[in-house]
Amino acid sequence: MKLDILVFGAHPDDAELGAGATIAKEIDNGKKVGIIDLTRGELGTRGSAVIRDKEATAAAKILGVSIRENLEFADGFFINDKEHQLAIIKMVRKYRPDIVLCNAIDDRHIDHAKGSKLVSDACFLSGLIKIDSKEEGTDIWQEPWRPKQVYHYIQWKNLEPHFVVDVSGYIEKKTEAIMAYGSQFYDPKSKEPETPISSKNFIDSVIYRARDMGRLVGVGYAEGFTTERSIAVDRLDNLI
Repeated sequence: MKLDILVFGAHPDDAELGAGATIAKEIDNGKKVGIIDLTRGELGTRGSAVIRDKEATAAAKILGVSIRENLEFADGFFINDKEHQLAIIKMVRKYRPDIVLCNAIDDRHIDHAKGSKLVSDACFLSGLIKIDSKEEGTDIWQEPWRPKQVYHYIQWKNLEPHFVVDVSGYIEKKTEAIMAYGSQFYDPKSKEPETPISSKNFIDSVIYRARDMGRLVGVGYAEGFTTERSIAVDRLDNLI
């Protein structure tokens, strides 16, 4: 299956928090979108890997993505080396996305910046013809493939976006997908330890950040992204 957009997240829920509304909008626009989680989030204070697996499946169904896979890297301890790069290369070559979205380039959680650089490096390497790979579980040799663009969504830190996507009309679906992770986010009935993301203020902040980014460009809501390469428009009135 060829995907138009492949979204990587260091943990289940990263994709939803950083780009959930954009994902939902692109799917409504007819794009095929998939999510690859690098880890199962097993070091998280709340919940467990098994619980988060179920939550990720539920969130994927809400968003309507075509596929969701988990590479089962070690939460907190994966590194940017050949083994991990090859695992991502196999995913990129398997799904051949035109656009890749991945973690923030700088953030509070160390896995986010690590995951960001790891995915970006693997996307470049995936286009090299002298790197051989087989699709996992098969004897099928993969063809080289390099996405046209790699964009990084914004997470905990208020990074300055290089561009934003108008996601007016999709915040409700983003919120629904986020709240599918009931073990992680605000629940006044939960007996689990409090974390930086379990407060109501955190969930509210996700919404008011989108509202503020929208305000800056004259729309209701927006999600911001950074890019390592220049992007181009066909003509000036492509900009809104």
